[in-house]
Amino acid sequence: MGGQGLHSRMAFPRRSAALLTLALLLGGVPGSVSPLARAQQAPPTDQAAPATETADTTSSENASLELVRRGQKDGKERRIRIVRTGTSDETGIFTVCSPQDGDPENAPNLAVFSETTTSGIQISIDKNVIRVPLAVVTQQQPRDGQDGSDGRVEASAGTARFLDTVPEGATNRLLKCGVEVSPKPAPDTVFVTQGKTELKGQSLVYDETDGIARIDGPISFARAGQSDPLTGKSDKIEVDVDQEKTTLVGNVVLNSSGGRVSRAARVEYDDTRNVARLIGTADQPAQSVKGGDTLTAGMILYDLDRNEVYAVKPEGGTITGEFQDGESGAGTSTTSPVTAPTTTPPVTTSPP
Repeated sequence: MGGQGLHSRMAFPRRSAALLTLALLLGGVPGSVSPLARAQQAPPTDQAAPATETADTTSSENASLELVRRGQKDGKERRIRIVRTGTSDETGIFTVCSPQDGDPENAPNLAVFSETTTSGIQISIDKNVIRVPLAVVTQQQPRDGQDGSDGRVEASAGTARFLDTVPEGATNRLLKCGVEVSPKPAPDTVFVTQGKTELKGQSLVYDETDGIARIDGPISFARAGQSDPLTGKSDKIEVDVDQEKTTLVGNVVLNSSGGRVSRAARVEYDDTRNVARLIGTADQPAQSVKGGDTLTAGMILYDLDRNEVYAVKPEGGTITGEFQDGESGAGTSTTSPVTAPTTTPPVTTSPP
């Protein structure tokens, strides 16, 4: 390969090595390997073997793959991109293991990405860029007439390596390809960036069945701010690919350095619009407290730049407030939800 080259291995079964090699030379396994990582040759063995890869001169030499999801309701195409940032055999691997002898013809391809440097494997989902040491991607074969296909992503801390020999009696697809994957989920090893916000979790699973990426916690949260930075925590994160929505789920707490503490069962988070929606339940209403002032409602809009809150009265619900001067108030039937939190909405407002 010209230049530095991308040193990884492509795993091909004996029966399909030639066909897959040709497909990669023409731009990748349909719906699978990106043209950024094309194999020039693949030895006819059942074990993963070195492959010389080439890249377009106008693009990066990092190995990459995309899952393509089509929304069940709107039919809109959305892509999940997985990239190995490193190019050295010393810091990680990239390999694709195709269906083996005895597998159904429409069996998915398996791709393994690992990278031990701090830049790791990068996974882009909606507004989020996720950095993690290890990712295993299952990609379905594309349907007739479709360009690309959906699948499953499992990511966490851990490592992957090529085996010198295939273990005798191996039944696992990756082991049969001569690849050993060792996931080691641990807190604060899955890094999520959305705008100014950094979140940390311990494992990620995205599945095509519902189009939701779930990041298990405990989740820690930090948003940079010039005067009033925000920190917090939750049990997990859900990224709904179809609805393009990121939600902190379970015992969510947001703390501003200025002293505001906000709690809710769920928080829909959108750093690009500088807003969070705190959504309460009967058992855990949304609540925001600063000093002696308390605001409680079924939903609270949180202005992330100003660290101010605006209560939204749900249909048939109420808004309550307790203020330091002893006054109290309740929402009226004229109070209505808003959908444009980037400006001060016409709803009951707690003192900043």
